[in-house]
Amino acid sequence: MPLIRNRYGKGRVRVMRIHRDGEQHEVSQLSVKAMIEGDFARAYTHADNSTSVATDTIKNIVNVVARENTALCAEEFCQVLANRYLDTYPQIASVAISAHETKWRRLNFGGKPHPHSFVLDSNGEPFVDVAATRGGPPALTSGIDGFAFMKSTQSGWENYPRDRYTTLPPTADRMCATSMVASWKWSAKPSSYPAANARILDTLLEVFGTTYSKSVQDSLYRMGEAALASVPEIAEISMACPNMHFIPINLSAFGLDNNNDVFLPTDEPHGQIECTVGRG
Repeated sequence: MPLIRNRYGKGRVRVMRIHRDGEQHEVSQLSVKAMIEGDFARAYTHADNSTSVATDTIKNIVNVVARENTALCAEEFCQVLANRYLDTYPQIASVAISAHETKWRRLNFGGKPHPHSFVLDSNGEPFVDVAATRGGPPALTSGIDGFAFMKSTQSGWENYPRDRYTTLPPTADRMCATSMVASWKWSAKPSSYPAANARILDTLLEVFGTTYSKSVQDSLYRMGEAALASVPEIAEISMACPNMHFIPINLSAFGLDNNNDVFLPTDEPHGQIECTVGRG
């Protein structure tokens, strides 16, 4: 029976690129699918792998091209990537690249764009919880679910217990990102709930984005303190922050350093940091 058509490749190759221009950082997070066609029929019909490029190699080339081209937009990056496959392997007749981009929007504080702090576009779902009984005032809670934000530097994790089970190295410079669930309990009615909610969120982001973080725990506590100081009508604020990990990709096998420029985005498994900050 004839083999009518074949192609193969690698899907969901997730890569985060950071391009540094002094203190100004540009970020680009892509999920790439690279599919190739060409002289591969015998792998199907005769169990002959002699012309087949390993799918792991296809993935590695995405990471190498990412490291060599941190400044390119998604369209330019995908074209360079496709040409790399064609230039490297004469048995490839055609390449199909598709890339979906996760958009991060730069934060602004005091009307000034911040160089390395971002929020996810189309971000978060605000919510309200009311618990009402007869004979008493309702208990009102506001919050936001799945609000993602990150900074590409000014975060560390050091001076923690290390033993024979510890493999994570300490660092004073890492990416820090989370998808936060936060809620705050009202003790009084503000002049405007929407305005107060916006002020709480702005305060949380400003503390996170503009100060060095010794840990997510350190940032959350200071964020909570600032929110309580900013909006006196809330009694306490709770935050649950699963880490969105960006793991530096080891490119030494290709003679390349990384320099904290290319990362693998992943959220499984993730650290889960939670706290509630209230008034004394």
